[in-house]
Amino acid sequence: MTPMPNTPADTAPMPASAATPHPSGEPAEGAAAAYHVAQLNVARLLAPIDSPQLADFVAGLHTVNLLAESSPGFVWRLIGDENDRDATYVPTVFDADVLVNLTVWEDVDSLWEFAYRGHHLEYLRRRNEWFGDMGERYQVLWWVPVGTEPTEREAADRLEHLRTHGPTPEAFTFRQRYPAPATP
Repeated sequence: MTPMPNTPADTAPMPASAATPHPSGEPAEGAAAAYHVAQLNVARLLAPIDSPQLADFVAGLHTVNLLAESSPGFVWRLIGDENDRDATYVPTVFDADVLVNLTVWEDVDSLWEFAYRGHHLEYLRRRNEWFGDMGERYQVLWWVPVGTEPTEREAADRLEHLRTHGPTPEAFTFRQRYPAPATP
C-alpha cells in the first residue's frame, strides 16, 4: 500500500542530495537572486486553539516563530495580527479549524534545515497530539520572485494543484523538488 502523500514517509527529513529531480533544492543557474521558495502547510486542529489539549503547542509558538525568523534563509511569514506576532493566522480560504503556515525562504535547503533540525523538529514530532490527519497532502512548495509575499489564496491554489497533479514545477514537495525558473 502506498502511504498517503505528506505522511511521514513523504515529508520525513532527508538530505537534499536524495531529493529528485533537483537534488540541491537550489534555484537554476542565474536564478539565485531572482527567486525564493514559498511554503504552505496546513493542519486541522483536534481541539479549539485555547483548549488545554493545545496548550503546549500555543506555548511554543513564540519560540518556534523566533527560531524561524532568526534562521538562515528565512525571508517572510504570514502573520495574522501585527499586534500579536505569535497569534495564529485565522484562515479566510480554508476551514476555520485549519491552521495556516505560509512562509518564504531563500532556498529549499534553508527551509528544510529549519523544519527538520533542532528545536522545531521537537514540535513536529508532536503533531499528532494537536492536529488531525488531513487525509491528503498538507504541504506544498513553489518558487516566487524575490520580494513576493504570496497570498493565502495563491497558496491554497498551489496546494490544490499538488493534490490534483502531483509534484510539478508549479507545486512540489521536499522529496520531489524542481529548480526555480531561469528568469522572473
